[in-house]
Amino acid sequence: MMIGRGSQVNNGFNPSKKAEEAKGAWMVTFTDLVSLMLTFFVMLFSMTTVQVDKWEAITDSLSTTLNPAKKETVASATADYNISTVFRKRAINLEYLQAVLAEKVEQDDLLQRAMIQMLDDRLLISLPGDLLFTKGSKNLSTRAQETMLKLGDVLRHVSNQIVITGHTDPEPASGQDYASNWELSLFRAIAVGNALRKSGFEQEFLAYGYGDSGFDQLPDLPLEQKNTLARRVDILVLQTGVLK
Repeated sequence: MMIGRGSQVNNGFNPSKKAEEAKGAWMVTFTDLVSLMLTFFVMLFSMTTVQVDKWEAITDSLSTTLNPAKKETVASATADYNISTVFRKRAINLEYLQAVLAEKVEQDDLLQRAMIQMLDDRLLISLPGDLLFTKGSKNLSTRAQETMLKLGDVLRHVSNQIVITGHTDPEPASGQDYASNWELSLFRAIAVGNALRKSGFEQEFLAYGYGDSGFDQLPDLPLEQKNTLARRVDILVLQTGVLK
């Protein structure tokens, strides 16, 4: 048989195609092997019991490793008092207290000249200074001490926060124990508080001296009447209870 130049014989055999098929044969075997191993491990896992504490330890370790920048922040109280440590005693109703004081006022001629007034969140008991002290003095008169015993007999049953404030007129104070109206008004507020204690009033009270700082806020009255109104000691019974 003669074969001319440039001619090819094709009898259906392709060596390159067979080589490619031979190359991919191992992948089939490997895939089968992996599937069998996976099935085997799943079967082993289903036959075992996971210990919760060890599993949590592993997951916590992985969480810390995979999130190195994450830090746990624990909040702590920084104030002197927080919700869990601040407790107040139960406060009495101010309207009820006003009614009780109204009956007590009828029994004492000095208290009859006092002003008892309900404000937004407090009960005001305003005591004229001229009925409690002699001019320029910080000491309660004997009659005023008796009146404070009657008033204290009511307030000693009250758990509300009590604030006592002293006030004076603009006339400069003169005395051996104080140098200004501020000091005189404070001493008078403290004197009233101490007199209440003699009746059995035991709770803590706040005492402030304002001197004549509130004089301009008083009603526009003749000067003598305005000075008389300025000389006073106010007892404020707050709506909130005192701290335990």
